[in-house]
Amino acid sequence: MYLVESKGGAIGCMLLSLFFLGTWPAILTLLERRGRLPQHTYLDYTITNLLAAVIIAFTFGEIRAGTPEAPNFLQQLSQDNWSSVLFAMAGGIVLSLGNLATQYAWAFVGLSVTEVVTCSITVVIGTTLNYFLDGKINRAEILFPGVGCFLIAVCLGSAVHASNAADNRRKLNNLLGNGKVDARAIYVYNGTTANEGPKDVENGNESTEKAEVGTADFLVEVENRRSIKVFGRSAILGLSITFFAGFCFSLFSPAFNLATNDQWHTLKEGVPHLSVYTAFFYFSVSCFIVAIILNISFLYRPVLNLPKTSFKAYLNDWNGRGWALLAGLLCGFGNGLQFMGGQAAGYAAADAVQALPLVSTFWGVIIFGEYRRSSRKTYVLLFGMLFMFIVAVGVLMASSGHRK
Repeated sequence: MYLVESKGGAIGCMLLSLFFLGTWPAILTLLERRGRLPQHTYLDYTITNLLAAVIIAFTFGEIRAGTPEAPNFLQQLSQDNWSSVLFAMAGGIVLSLGNLATQYAWAFVGLSVTEVVTCSITVVIGTTLNYFLDGKINRAEILFPGVGCFLIAVCLGSAVHASNAADNRRKLNNLLGNGKVDARAIYVYNGTTANEGPKDVENGNESTEKAEVGTADFLVEVENRRSIKVFGRSAILGLSITFFAGFCFSLFSPAFNLATNDQWHTLKEGVPHLSVYTAFFYFSVSCFIVAIILNISFLYRPVLNLPKTSFKAYLNDWNGRGWALLAGLLCGFGNGLQFMGGQAAGYAAADAVQALPLVSTFWGVIIFGEYRRSSRKTYVLLFGMLFMFIVAVGVLMASSGHRK
């Protein structure tokens, strides 16, 4: 079994995890904006998410001969360690619920703000729990100022969303006032309307004329093409989903910490602690089971007025499937690397990967045109939010300790 033992190796795992975990949400958001049903996308995603855990278990978990104190992955499968296994599976359940919720929150609140709010809640609650579970191996005088930076970032993230929503309403109101929208064929967005526009036969719902990014026409074009319709929906709904997801995310890392380090002494005497790889395998299995059950039920009983579909329709939906499978691999390897780094340097420090909105915001601006043609106030808040995240990730990594 291979273990990350150096502080430098742990930080390397965190940085790679940060990139992976910041990229996969952008892929799923892209598919939703292209009109693919989120139930179909998430079923594909969860298959490769589990596959990543299996690959990690049979490579890093079996790379060296095991010892009685540190058995390999396959050796641990037959040991009496179910108390720790249950902690790992509990972590997988809350992560699955959080990921599922964010899939809908991205449509309502936007990729950047959703990631900022959920990750900040994760750090404020989860990092505090991990600090005490890890026996305070991280430097509190550095760690908690970093947590404070995340807390400031979540406030700025909410302000960015409110300011950007006001900018969008202003753009759409101007579009309506210019007579460019037919009020009889509309979606409603806080009292503002939007026309579907002419359809391109080859590309389905895509408009025949590409609107300039950041304009009101662009907002209308995105709304008409996407699978989750958000015009006319309350922003409170989106923020509520986001805060629920953040609460779920705040619990998965402490649960995994308990699974691998047994701070509550639930294992029988002589039974070795779960390795990162065994715990991650059980963690991912429970994540997979919850995702499969919920998303198959959502095929036939969809939420948020999405159209009904079927398992057969899902199997036949190959539009964007490769991207969804890639997203699952990125998320799976990202989580695995986070846990590998956390086992070496402390799970509180490993929560630095929750600065993934730095990556997500980059993709959001480059790919989706978020915040294009927004007001100066929105830009100031956006840069302030990103600055606090840059400070926070540096501070949390600087607090890294070393597990004995």
